[in-house]
Amino acid sequence: MSFSVLKEIGDAQKKKAVVDVRSGDTVKVTQKIKEGNKFRLRTFEGVVIRVDRKESHTARIVVRKVTSGVGVEKSYLIHSPLVEKIEIVRRAKVRRNNLTYLRNRSGKSARLQGKDFDRNAVNDVTIPEEPAEEIKEAEETVETTETPEVEVVETPAEPKEETKSEEKAA
Repeated sequence: MSFSVLKEIGDAQKKKAVVDVRSGDTVKVTQKIKEGNKFRLRTFEGVVIRVDRKESHTARIVVRKVTSGVGVEKSYLIHSPLVEKIEIVRRAKVRRNNLTYLRNRSGKSARLQGKDFDRNAVNDVTIPEEPAEEIKEAEETVETTETPEVEVVETPAEPKEETKSEEKAA
């Protein structure tokens, strides 16, 4: 198999719209979990300490949080069908892609400096339709659906029925 065929297969597996997640972001990852024949949703909120292969269909993030004094890390495939959504809660100023040094820190030294960002704009993952194509299609339909000139033909009016009063007069 050639590389281009493999790339096409990988691109077909990608989700159409994904949030731009970076290292240092605090995210809520909602994941589907199958129990028996039912699915339930579970959220995991933590700091993204690593982002791998961002442009690939195997893109992965590692999310870390400290629960009851114990550090918990989970790795999520961004394009997995089991990952329902990823929502960015906070964004931090970081200078590296791999924040594994946070594993050795606790308390204030594990804090990251916050950064202002537009939360609604970042978390909006609607697929932008290409407006240029829509406009072209609309223009084409306008050109093809021009109103043809219609001839107006008057039909003769049907004769009125004579009323009883007119019959008596005759």
